Amino acid sequence: MDLARSVDEIYAAKGSRLVHLDLARDKPDDETLRRLIIGPSGNLRAPTLRVGRILLVGFSEEAYRRVLA
Repeated sequence: MDLARSVDEIYAAKGSRLVHLDLARDKPDDETLRRLIIGPSGNLRAPTLRVGRILLVGFSEEAYRRVLA
């Protein structure tokens, strides 16, 4: 949770959809963040990439294009 709270934005791939959270605007609770970044095994979902103040969780070509372009 410290990692999730240390960034400004989170992009999380959930199946075929992409969830984008602006933590300053959206103010999600810990359970919402946990569901986005923790997998069924209880570990951080892979791949996870931190780019500056943005956290990318799971694979999403769309998110990678937005953040890495």
